[in-house]
Amino acid sequence: MAGKKAAAATREDRWGYPLRTSSDACVCAIESFYDQVLSYGRSRAIILEAPRHDPTCILGNVLAAHFLASADPPRASSLLSAAAAALESGTSYEKAVYEAVVPLVGDCRDEEMALSRHLELLKEYPKDLVSLKRAQVICFYMGLPHLSLRIVEQALPANQGCSYVYGMLAFPLLELGRMVEAERAARRGLEVNGSDIWSQHCYNCHFKEAVEFMEACSSTWNSCSSFMYTHNWWHVAVCYLEGNAPVDKALEIYDKKIWGELQRSDSDQAEVYLNALGLLLRLDARGKIGDHKHRVLSAAEKLKDKLAEATYEYGKGNYQKVMEILGLEFDAIDFKMIGASDEQLDVFNEIFFRVLLNTGNASKAIDHIQRHIKKREGSPHLWRLLEEAYEMDGKGDAGAAAEKAKALEMTYFN
Repeated sequence: MAGKKAAAATREDRWGYPLRTSSDACVCAIESFYDQVLSYGRSRAIILEAPRHDPTCILGNVLAAHFLASADPPRASSLLSAAAAALESGTSYEKAVYEAVVPLVGDCRDEEMALSRHLELLKEYPKDLVSLKRAQVICFYMGLPHLSLRIVEQALPANQGCSYVYGMLAFPLLELGRMVEAERAARRGLEVNGSDIWSQHCYNCHFKEAVEFMEACSSTWNSCSSFMYTHNWWHVAVCYLEGNAPVDKALEIYDKKIWGELQRSDSDQAEVYLNALGLLLRLDARGKIGDHKHRVLSAAEKLKDKLAEATYEYGKGNYQKVMEILGLEFDAIDFKMIGASDEQLDVFNEIFFRVLLNTGNASKAIDHIQRHIKKREGSPHLWRLLEEAYEMDGKGDAGAAAEKAKALEMTYFN
């Protein structure tokens, strides 16, 4: 009809789902973005090319809007409006992605609604691994590992042979303590693609074995986002510490691989500080912080919650103030909703144990440490803390705890 714009061509993305665009470059940008998301790449901004090549492409606008949701809310809202304007001519798949992402952009964010809509989207379009990843991230921040597992299990039959889906399966299994199943899933992912970052991250091994495995994989991390690059090195450093390796090993990783990431022109400083703080706290809990103490304060200042407040006061040596903030029954797992793994959160328990001892609450420290040893019996550091608590309290077998710690210290890197 004269004066009416011709409808855009219908294409298929890599999942085989339809989208409307007449631009090959737009489709290419979307496909590249998929790769970046699933490989934790540092070039996810490629999605901004999609609406530049085709301002009317619904999928391109929606994915770009979500990418900018935190960094540039006004532009994200503008992109979402562009998607909404074209929605009438969109495919059912594009409309489903739009409805799922809308609650994640703007001032009225609603994660529960977003999660509900992602569940519906994935029932109809289970091959969309980027939407699956987005749904799992929501579950992670909401502390819902059971639901995260159920989502990926439902999508698994449609994605057999894809390495990414096995890493997605392994992570909630790890969070739920199902270690054997998690290792099996991660191993399967690595069989399909040895460079799959998430399968590497979820591969379940301990101390020296883990260090050898991760360092062998480390050549594949250079193209990762600041968070994933420093987070993988954080894991390596933690394994050195847990296995009682010389502390210089962890400090070298901190200086060269974590703090050193800030020297890259495209680094994300907030992502670096998160992993830097996590490692610094573990070093400090072991009395190995040295002249890095000021960096604990620097990183903690950038965080805004109760846990950060306690960390900041701890960094200043105000242990009684930390006790006032956290209370005697603190357990870091209660902060699961901040979006950290159990292993990341556990350092705050170690800090709490040290604060209990430094404020004369040895008996309470013993109760907490004993409970955590049941979950991490192979950690020599926890047995050393228990030895110290027994000595302070005048009760319990400090000698037996010391012997256990000594035996474990000689097990891994000696």
